[in-house]
Amino acid sequence: MATKRTYGDRCGIARALDLVGERWALLIVRDLLLGPKRFTDLRAGLPHVSPDVLSQRLRDFEEAEIVRRTKLPPPAGARVYELTERGQALEPIVIELGRWGSATPLPDVEAEMNPDSTVIALKTVFDPAAADGLSETYELRLNEEPFRIRVAGGRLEAARGSADQPAAVIDTDPATLATVLWHGGRRSDLGIEGDKAAARRFMNLFPLPS
Repeated sequence: MATKRTYGDRCGIARALDLVGERWALLIVRDLLLGPKRFTDLRAGLPHVSPDVLSQRLRDFEEAEIVRRTKLPPPAGARVYELTERGQALEPIVIELGRWGSATPLPDVEAEMNPDSTVIALKTVFDPAAADGLSETYELRLNEEPFRIRVAGGRLEAARGSADQPAAVIDTDPATLATVLWHGGRRSDLGIEGDKAAARRFMNLFPLPS
């Protein structure tokens, strides 16, 4: 059995990194922030992680009570991994890390964002000032996977699943959305249902940091 690596430092930062500092660890947390996922879904969202490494990270997270295995209610009945309350407490750390990282140059390699990482990216660059006085719900469909997004009180909440009576539905893929939001793409490339003015308000909430 492999010995778990540790920094051997009593500092809280070091002890936190003992738990979430391994390669892929925080990306697994990121992909669980919006709701439970099956092992195969995690593999699909993180195609460069090996099954053995993913399994080991999930075992470590279960042992640390960051993640638990559970079963979805019928009719799905699938076994999934979900964040515990302790795991969900990592969200502001992940968001701030993403906000810090969004000001760095993009990698030279061709790299795609999965739907979950795209929604988390929206949270990292969300501008509360642009949402002043706004109270609306939207549905964002990325690669046909729905996410409900609620903006109210200068805050953005997001979760996996369809929205109830959204002001607008935006149907696209992660690459096209990123191009439209941040790289001069045309909004006409997006599929929009419902209130087009609401969709425009949504799109204006996510400026890139300077």
